[in-house]
Amino acid sequence: MAEGRDGGGRGRDRDRRDRDGDGEFVDRLVHINRVAKVVKGGRRFGFAALVVVGDQKGRVGFGHGKAREVPEAIRKATESAKRGLIRVPLREGRTLHHDVHGRHGAGRVILRAAPAGTGIIAGGPMRAIFETLGMHDVVAKSQGSSNPYNMIRATFDALKNEDSPRAVAARRSIKVSVLQGRRIGGDAEAAPAEA
Repeated sequence: MAEGRDGGGRGRDRDRRDRDGDGEFVDRLVHINRVAKVVKGGRRFGFAALVVVGDQKGRVGFGHGKAREVPEAIRKATESAKRGLIRVPLREGRTLHHDVHGRHGAGRVILRAAPAGTGIIAGGPMRAIFETLGMHDVVAKSQGSSNPYNMIRATFDALKNEDSPRAVAARRSIKVSVLQGRRIGGDAEAAPAEA
């Protein structure tokens, strides 16, 4: 029953590099679901694959594909993921700029920026996203649903809410140096006032 074990949904360690016209992508198989349709002659098996794709430079996407065979389902999911890539701003190319919360259905996630050397502290599907994204330091917690589909969608919801200082400065029509100077200056002025 090797086929049953492959379709069991524990194929998280699958990691592939794919050379494409747009550059080099890494894809990770997060979950495989096997379903059976009972027909007159017995059972017909189908497979659903959930794949995360990223370039390890700040772009990441996820896709879902269904087919009668596992490789075809994975191929469909990978193509779907490449069509839906998002760009995530990273601080120093290794972590988030600020803490963010994400939610999808019953799945809730909290992503926190971390100092250098922390590593990726996250479980299952979230780890696959951070590794393909190229993030090196992050602390993540999943609350609520542990369904991989909900966890991935909640993580993507959080990543879409991530803002870079450049984007905030552009929205407020000020320079980035002024924005960061205010934060540093505000902390410096507040400390003597309390003392």
